Amino acid sequence: MSVLPSEPPAPAPLPPDLRFVKRLVTVLTATMIAGLLAIIVLLVIRLAAPAPLLPALPANIALPEGAEIAALTFAEGVIVVVTKTGEVLLYGPDGKLRQRLKP
Repeated sequence: MSVLPSEPPAPAPLPPDLRFVKRLVTVLTATMIAGLLAIIVLLVIRLAAPAPLLPALPANIALPEGAEIAALTFAEGVIVVVTKTGEVLLYGPDGKLRQRLKP
């Protein structure tokens, strides 16, 4: 009949190289968790921010006869309209045509 010891034998200490690897894995895990949390926080902040407001388009802008808008851009003090034919129309904030650039 065998008798069980009251306490298990103490584990042998880890070799120094293995302790170093264990610390590296722990630091890497902590760094990855911190990075993941930072990404989540930045996404929440970025997605919760309200969308930027676009400038108001004046109601009295009149395009030349037969012109179709291909692109519309708001610049500082100017509304830029590019037509499908490549013509660039520059309007002031009041809606009046300032300049017309043909391709």
